Amino acid sequence: MSFRTLAAGAVMGLAALLAAAPDARAIRLKELATFEGVRVNQIIGYGLVVGLNGTGDKDQTGFTRQSLSNLLKRMDVTVAPSALKVKNVAAVMVTADLPPFVKPGTKIDILVSSMGDSTSLQGGTLLITALRGMDSQVYAMAQGPLSVGGFAITGAAASVQRNHPTVGRIVQGATVEREVPIRWQGKETLTVKLGQPDFTTAARVAEAVNQAFPGGASRPLDASTIEIRVPENYRDNLAILVAELENLQVEPDAVGKVIIDERTGTVVVGENVKLSTVAVAHGSLSVQIREGYDVNQPGPFGSGETTVTPQTDVNVEEGADQVLLIERSTNINDVVKALNAIGVTPRDLIMIFQAIKAAGALHGELEII
Repeated sequence: MSFRTLAAGAVMGLAALLAAAPDARAIRLKELATFEGVRVNQIIGYGLVVGLNGTGDKDQTGFTRQSLSNLLKRMDVTVAPSALKVKNVAAVMVTADLPPFVKPGTKIDILVSSMGDSTSLQGGTLLITALRGMDSQVYAMAQGPLSVGGFAITGAAASVQRNHPTVGRIVQGATVEREVPIRWQGKETLTVKLGQPDFTTAARVAEAVNQAFPGGASRPLDASTIEIRVPENYRDNLAILVAELENLQVEPDAVGKVIIDERTGTVVVGENVKLSTVAVAHGSLSVQIREGYDVNQPGPFGSGETTVTPQTDVNVEEGADQVLLIERSTNINDVVKALNAIGVTPRDLIMIFQAIKAAGALHGELEII
């Protein structure tokens, strides 16, 4: 076999690999959108955390004492709320996210937050708490020891605190008792919701679905909604269809944006931002002011008085202006590299992009957060 034949075969093989490789810009539909009706539901409950080392609610917190009294009464222990000390007990709100399709018996994580004047939940144990949805139905029961990522130590004259000790977490601390009903099987249409509404992306999603499932019909209803007609052979097993739809590769489109956070000096420039030809001149002016004091004292046995004289030194440095020509064909990556090369700081970059936008040479949205 000749060298030319081997080279031709290698080139053809490389071309086949490149043709089969997915587009680097394409993203799975799972990362771009969600299916209507498949959502997380929030549940909430009120409970008590016990076992605290004197860091619980104060005796003036009436609802904690009343809750503890009611709890003891259900256990056939009758104690007046006014006779209870609750320094080792804290009233808390328990919150959790209930994922879709979870079945009774599934464990989920919960977040426990103090709602009284407790100083720390470290070392506490949450007593059994019913977690309800907005329909007042109980969907989970929570209980267990808290994990608090912080601590608070208080002394007579000083205190030390790390992180946030009045919020804790219990991993798999709640057991699901009721399933959220979702009508799933037998549906004739599916509705896909884009996370970032965009007409072009919606049209591309519909096109990708129609190419993958010729028997179905997909169409964008607006910038964020795509309707998909379920093919006949998938209506009894919709989960397989959704799994295949989630893995469709779609190249998303977005409006070119420059995001500026003036508080932190952060500048984020989107890929689709375009620039027209413009010249940028940016100089730096540095002013340093130093304040000091001189003390003048009279000589020994003199009749003068000691005086304090302020001294001020002002130093002004102005950097040489540099002119940068930005051509129309220059991409945003080259612009940032060129600006960095002339020593532009992120703060300067904010002002430069604002000036370019004001000159009408920046084609995209300039958003200040």
